[in-house]
Amino acid sequence: MPSTVDSVAARRAAPVFRRPVSPVEWWIAAHPKGTAPVLQIAVEGVGTLDPDRLAEAVAVASDACPGTRLVRKGRSWVDTGRPPAVRRVTHEGPGRPRVEDLAELQEPLHDRSGPTCEVLLVGGPDPAVVFRAAHAVMDAGGVLLWASDVFRALRGEPLVGAPDTVTETDLLPPLTGKPEAPGLVYPALLGERGKARRTLWLRRTVDGYHAGLIARLATVIAPLTGAPEARFSVPVNLRRYAPETRSTASLSHSLPFDVPVGQDWEQTHQRLLTLLAEQRDAQARLDPAVLKVPIPLLRLMNGALESKATKSNRYASHASLAHLGRVDVAGFSTGGFAATALFSLSTAPAGGPVEIDVVECAGHTEIVLSWHDGPGVAERAAEVLDHIEEALSPKTLRTWAANNTAHPVPAEATVVAVFTEQAVATPDAVAVSGPDGTVTYAELDRRSRAVAAALHGHGVGPGDVVGVLADRTAAAVTAIWGVLRAGAAYLPLDVQHPDARLADILTDAGAPVCLVQRPHDLRRVVPDGCATVVLDELPGEPPADWREPAVTPGDLAYVIYTSGSTGKPKGVEIEHRSLQNYVAWATRELGVDTTTRMPLLTSFAFDVSCTSIFLPLLAGGTLLLPGGDLNHATLRRLLTEDAPTVLTMTPSLLELICELDVRPAGVRVVAAAGEVLRRSLALRALELFGPQCRLFNLYGPTEATIEVTMHLFDPARDTAAGVPIGVPTDNCTAHVLDAQHRFVAPGEAGELHIGGVQLARGYRGRPDLTAARFVRLADGTRVYRTGDIVRVSPAGHIEFLTRADDQVKVLGNRIEPAEIAQTLEDHPAVVRAAVVPRGRPGHDHKMLCAYVVGEGADPAELQAFVAERLPRYMVPATVTVVGELPRTVNGKIDVRALPDPFAAGDEPAGHEDGRDAVTRAVAGVWATTLGVDADRLPDDADFHHFGGDSLLMLSMVAGVCREIVGTAHEQRFMDRLGDIVRQPTIERVAAIAREARGDTPAVPAAATA
Repeated sequence: MPSTVDSVAARRAAPVFRRPVSPVEWWIAAHPKGTAPVLQIAVEGVGTLDPDRLAEAVAVASDACPGTRLVRKGRSWVDTGRPPAVRRVTHEGPGRPRVEDLAELQEPLHDRSGPTCEVLLVGGPDPAVVFRAAHAVMDAGGVLLWASDVFRALRGEPLVGAPDTVTETDLLPPLTGKPEAPGLVYPALLGERGKARRTLWLRRTVDGYHAGLIARLATVIAPLTGAPEARFSVPVNLRRYAPETRSTASLSHSLPFDVPVGQDWEQTHQRLLTLLAEQRDAQARLDPAVLKVPIPLLRLMNGALESKATKSNRYASHASLAHLGRVDVAGFSTGGFAATALFSLSTAPAGGPVEIDVVECAGHTEIVLSWHDGPGVAERAAEVLDHIEEALSPKTLRTWAANNTAHPVPAEATVVAVFTEQAVATPDAVAVSGPDGTVTYAELDRRSRAVAAALHGHGVGPGDVVGVLADRTAAAVTAIWGVLRAGAAYLPLDVQHPDARLADILTDAGAPVCLVQRPHDLRRVVPDGCATVVLDELPGEPPADWREPAVTPGDLAYVIYTSGSTGKPKGVEIEHRSLQNYVAWATRELGVDTTTRMPLLTSFAFDVSCTSIFLPLLAGGTLLLPGGDLNHATLRRLLTEDAPTVLTMTPSLLELICELDVRPAGVRVVAAAGEVLRRSLALRALELFGPQCRLFNLYGPTEATIEVTMHLFDPARDTAAGVPIGVPTDNCTAHVLDAQHRFVAPGEAGELHIGGVQLARGYRGRPDLTAARFVRLADGTRVYRTGDIVRVSPAGHIEFLTRADDQVKVLGNRIEPAEIAQTLEDHPAVVRAAVVPRGRPGHDHKMLCAYVVGEGADPAELQAFVAERLPRYMVPATVTVVGELPRTVNGKIDVRALPDPFAAGDEPAGHEDGRDAVTRAVAGVWATTLGVDADRLPDDADFHHFGGDSLLMLSMVAGVCREIVGTAHEQRFMDRLGDIVRQPTIERVAAIAREARGDTPAVPAAATA
């Protein structure tokens, strides 16, 4: 942003700006002293605004918009060269005051002595800015031009400016005939006004954007006038006659508009459009001859007009309806300040009726009703706004009984406090059980305190984030609890992710310390400035004088990174109050108690892991660790030998379990989460686990602390293909809004917005993204836009339908294809890239397919390039080089115009006759797993090229063991799983199967059939 000194020098060098006073400006300037109308645009937001930087930005913007520095000299506006002042408004008391109640808004602005424009900065933790302009010098459209440039200056962007000297006289077509002087005919909408000059503003925020808004308002208000036909004045921005005009002059005219009572809004809207098409606003103008009337005489006339209106309670219309348009609040934000609302607070001219100003922004319609204050005025105004709100957003759509989820939670409870109490209550009970033995509650308590003490020695405390890089071991569980007991937040890192990604996450999170378990400390993942603490080297006891810091509900508990659409993962910050609320209801609903044995079946970096980490350990139960990588063998052993009672997993993993030849006894609860749960799979699961098992479908994005809706599957009731995701849980809410942010009726599709105590604090270091995804409903409720399209069924349950964007799920992991495309474009051979989920014809299973534009781009090299930077589940199954990326008329990738990456695989591979029995049997297992004909699978084809992912590979391996290798040789085959993962081809799998079987002479008949 240019300095103030530079701005002053530029002003001195520039010619003096001046423009003539237009007829309407002359009339407004001639109002009695202190009564000339003032236009005021308020911007509310969260964050901070530095007063000095704001003042500098206002000064810079005034150079680009000199209409903000004018005073009237005779019949001309002349530039004073003095930028508008920035006045700080202090507020005593908590929070931000209501802008519309500020006494400063009642103060006049003076056209002759100035200033004609000024800025109010309303201080506090979340400031507001009010741009004020005398209506004689500017209209609301001009104020928006000026305010936009002020925020551009704050962001350091080039200014657009408004240097034109255009007035209404320049824009309007020739006048036909003599304008009619408006008569004072219509009684005030709010009844008799008060005698005081104080203006009352009542603001109402309504959810959504609404087509034909002025027409809708008119049809709602018309019956309230008591007349068979209501008269409205509709200010029209004359810039529509010359859209390129950049002038802050007062360029709006009020169009008279009659609306019969009972006429629907569509008819009203059509009538208004017709009047505008006929340019009636151009003819409804003030007589240019008004410029010949001396100001003193005109001031007397205006005073008489106002006095007559007051005494007779008659005005030129029932109400003035002004629509300032739809505004993007991002244009009124800075790096440290995110605008959340923009609205207009105007004062009426002489003889002016009740004014209703509307602005559409941030998914809301901001409505401000202004009128002269007096006895009963506020109450009558509130009734009018009630009618408007009900018409635009009916209460029956805004309220849903399922959102009555209030449930008491101890005010100061945290998982740390609850665990400490549990360790005292059951010190000798088994807390963690795994292949390496058991850990009691007393041992876990002692070891985790030792970790906390070690972190304290590294300066870690409340507010810090500590990385945890470890396998699914007791040491990792101890590390997580140690971080929490140090008052810090843990950052779980997946050991299978590439080193570069782990280093980027640690850097982005600003972690001062990373707890690392061997052998992962040998990996170069810890960036400069982040200390490495090796878990294996920590003492098992804390120092005798160690005292734990207090942990409060508002402290961060953990930060989990998810895929980002900007090519960069984003960290979701979860506070203790959110985690504690989840633990409380999930413990109750899933029946977790001292007898619970719950396995950890997901990566620590997947938030579903929190269910296993916290629920059993806060209820006196046991956390089961499977040990090593998950596969059919470890799952079988866990289900048959470890006697789990509660299982929580993705539907993909549940499907793999259903394929195992086991009948586990004692499982009381299965909770599926992270993906769509199909009814067919739910039925198989109930058959597998028996009638005593309850099957829950849980739903929740990472941004809402694990899960926020729940549904108990009922085969008799739930007959649709997909199992509902249920209703909100304790202290959580769910709202379904359409693309225009309006509440939808039951049965209609819309985007799910989640609210309640479990919402994340936001994205770490990303206030812009936080503001975009965590928004507020009109009633102030903070909600997260999930991007999931759902509907509420007749039974009152939420049903998932699809996504509103390109985000996909792979094994429960959220993936933004744009992040993969950005990574591909980082390769020097790639000019542009796109990644889309595609499926093979005739099969539901989808995989990530990349398309790249670039000379010399090698698909295999690009896949390896991505694998070095992103998790395995984000590596595209196919990479296809194309000449260009076709796009639709909306600018999106035209998937239908892209080549089929599987076309080559649809031809017979030609290997069937030359295959031996084992190879034929392996190809048969692949065909069953992937849904591809065996004769179309080349022996050297990569498993992932045909749609295989990690879980499908485990399913394939289980099938090979079951049908080819046999139980006796299964372990030898599984010992080579790493070789299969590195080279997943039919010929490789067949070779390993032969080696595992030794000299077995033949494949079982079932395998070769």
